[in-house]
Amino acid sequence: MQNANKKDLTIVRVLDIPIEMVWRGWTDPKLVRLWWGPADYTSPSCEIDLREGGRYLFCMRAPQEQGGQDFYSTGIYSTIIPMERLEFTQHLSDPDGNPIDPAQVGMPADFPFEVRLEITFKALDGGRTELTIVEHGWSEGHMSTLAELGMRQSLDKFAASIG
Repeated sequence: MQNANKKDLTIVRVLDIPIEMVWRGWTDPKLVRLWWGPADYTSPSCEIDLREGGRYLFCMRAPQEQGGQDFYSTGIYSTIIPMERLEFTQHLSDPDGNPIDPAQVGMPADFPFEVRLEITFKALDGGRTELTIVEHGWSEGHMSTLAELGMRQSLDKFAASIG
């Protein structure tokens, strides 16, 4: 916890998937498109420049009953240790990858401009992988609860599509 109104979201998931595939699931654009976004959302596009200082641009499409709009997120990779660790920033963005104020796309005031993510990968016996995701920079409130739910749903899709 950084201060009284900020919190870290931490999710630990053990996947019945070998570490090499879990790593690829986070770093191969074709695989990210299979699982990025909460339940019922799709990912029509994904670009990844997988190098420290490289940028990514992910698109998440809402289901038709929720408006069908596209939401983009972008960020920069700061640490890449294959099969061990990914660290990067995340911002809402326009379709060209330019960070935008979350209020521009209707997000509430407690939606952060930037979230820092740390993802660690740990090989376990039996071809399983422990994945730990820490998101820094969330304010206490409804959006952090939704963000955690969305990541858990995305990981459910990850397990079903990458495994």
